[in-house]
Amino acid sequence: MPHFTKPVEGSWTEHFPDLGTDFVSFDDSISPEHYELERKAIFERSWLSVGRVEQIPKRGDYFTKEIAAARTSIIVVRDNEDQIRAFHNVCRHRGNKLVWNDFPHEEVEGATRQFQCKYHAWRYGLDGACTFVQQESEFFDLDKSKLGLAAVRCEVWEGFIFINLDNEDNTPVREYLGRFAKGMEGYPFDQMTEVYRYRAPVRSNWKLYIDAFAEFYHAPVLHAKQYVGNESRKLMSYGYEGLHYDLDGRHSMQSAWGGMSPPKDLSMVKPIERILRSGNFGPWDRPDITGLDPLPEGVNPSGHRAWGNDSYLFFPNFMILIWAPGWYLTYHYWPTAYNQHIFEGTLYFVPPKNAAERLRHELAAVTFKEFALQDCNTLEATQTMLESRAVRDFPLNDQEILIRHLHKSANDAVAAYQAATK
Repeated sequence: MPHFTKPVEGSWTEHFPDLGTDFVSFDDSISPEHYELERKAIFERSWLSVGRVEQIPKRGDYFTKEIAAARTSIIVVRDNEDQIRAFHNVCRHRGNKLVWNDFPHEEVEGATRQFQCKYHAWRYGLDGACTFVQQESEFFDLDKSKLGLAAVRCEVWEGFIFINLDNEDNTPVREYLGRFAKGMEGYPFDQMTEVYRYRAPVRSNWKLYIDAFAEFYHAPVLHAKQYVGNESRKLMSYGYEGLHYDLDGRHSMQSAWGGMSPPKDLSMVKPIERILRSGNFGPWDRPDITGLDPLPEGVNPSGHRAWGNDSYLFFPNFMILIWAPGWYLTYHYWPTAYNQHIFEGTLYFVPPKNAAERLRHELAAVTFKEFALQDCNTLEATQTMLESRAVRDFPLNDQEILIRHLHKSANDAVAAYQAATK
């Protein structure tokens, strides 16, 4: 693995003096009280990615999203005017959850002409309007026009559906996502519709899993067994150095090396990867679609010839990884408690034209799963020992700049909330 040089001005971290270089505390990841503040300051007041338009391609298609950190459930639906809308998943009669199947805490999807409450059969149109009240004459001065579903702000950027639970925030989602999102506009997300999804509960704070994917400094060590013996030893010997790091408000990104897709030498990878021409970095052969050549101007910002992927964190909990061979990943981290969260990893490929291409995608997907499990296992061990409080402050190196930035951003959001609500 080649060693990439830092900026001539010095370290990456020194580019952003507000971050400092001191030891950091992870007390924000082990406190139930702090988590309650994060829920209100961050998850009830930020744009949150909840899905993609391909999940609801037709009028009447819908899905629900459980957002434990905001104490709510959301319905996302394509209405009769082809508009994507979002509503709190609650009936206006007695507060029952409106859309669910056998288990009220599980997310569901489907298609309908209207929503009907299981409890007393109140009905709502796809635009949220209350259309029917069982035994309406039994009520007192009832005005159905005032009893529509509680709307949630909903906007779409590049096919990604976002919601915002803060009724006082008028910032459009595109503006919120900033220059990193602007720089990747035009990437062919809409052509990558073969999807592989993973979802798992993780017994760690949500920020700690983001930390795990915010640096690749750990890869030669934690993931050593994913490589063939000689390559693993080389990686350990050389270490890892990122290509590029950048911050934009509370968002961040990094660019990483991509020397395994394809490898310079076939002996660098495992036999199955040689046969299928695929692996953890994805299929070796780019799909023949528009939007990849040239790439949008913000992708691979350093213009490095050895570029493999860009990893973007859109605060608070949404990551997009664009890979050089022409596919992408998304990560979501949904807190359920101060020391637990739901991790979602989703891989997107251009639909295969034949069985060989399909197998290449499946190999990339199962290899990703193994890497993610290795990270996951480590995180639960990290959470356990942070909660011991035996050590309270920790050093971060220059490649861990995005970790330093994430925790500062989250803490700044909490501090701003506390100041505003005194």
